[in-house]
Amino acid sequence: MATAQNPAAPPPVQTVHRGVQPLRAGEGHSFLWHKLHSLLGIIPIGAFLLEHFLSNFEALKGPAAYAAQVKFLNGLPLVRVLEWTFIFIPIAYHAVYGIFIWLRGRSNIVYYPWAGNWMYTSQRWTGIVAFVYIGYHVATQRFMGVSLPENPGASFYKVQHELANPWILAFYVIAMIAICWHFAYGIWLFAAKWGITPGVKSRRRFAWACLAGGVLLCAMGLWSIWAFVGPKYANAPENVAPAMILTASPGLH
Repeated sequence: MATAQNPAAPPPVQTVHRGVQPLRAGEGHSFLWHKLHSLLGIIPIGAFLLEHFLSNFEALKGPAAYAAQVKFLNGLPLVRVLEWTFIFIPIAYHAVYGIFIWLRGRSNIVYYPWAGNWMYTSQRWTGIVAFVYIGYHVATQRFMGVSLPENPGASFYKVQHELANPWILAFYVIAMIAICWHFAYGIWLFAAKWGITPGVKSRRRFAWACLAGGVLLCAMGLWSIWAFVGPKYANAPENVAPAMILTASPGLH
């Protein structure tokens, strides 16, 4: 007598959920590393980025004002300790761990719709561009050529001389756009992952706010670059006199 065979059970349907996968405790040690990676992207890296944009904006006032800002920052107490503790080490960890997450190849397709996947990919690529740019920028401006902490008067000319190369100028512009995108979307991801914007509407509204902030920062950054390459301060002196720096110091002009 023939026996009826039960048809094979259909494969489970994978549901695409909207939103961002939250950071959950109890998922191994990676939970703590992920939280640290996410937090460092805002504090202190984000705070440093804002300060850096504001400091570079001083270039629009001319070589003396820019040199005064460089002198002021390098005159802060324990500046080298602050530099390594709150800038170099956090950026290195955020970048290296971010690359580690990417190389692990953990797909986020379960948690994001199509647009979210595109945003996720762009976040990784802009992070790579930002990491390469920061490494190059720190190496050339901080550790090569004229030492700016000891010679702040040469800061404007040093940047201007570097940006005279059209390839480096193009690299700076591309990196500026990438960094602003990475930071703006990073803030949005931080708020979503940490439960600050739990609902779809709140995330959508906050996305517009992050976009506006990113565009504003990008405009400030590109405008600062223009101060070095535009005609207003063309052929700046190689070193601004100390008296001129003192005149342009914050609070004295």
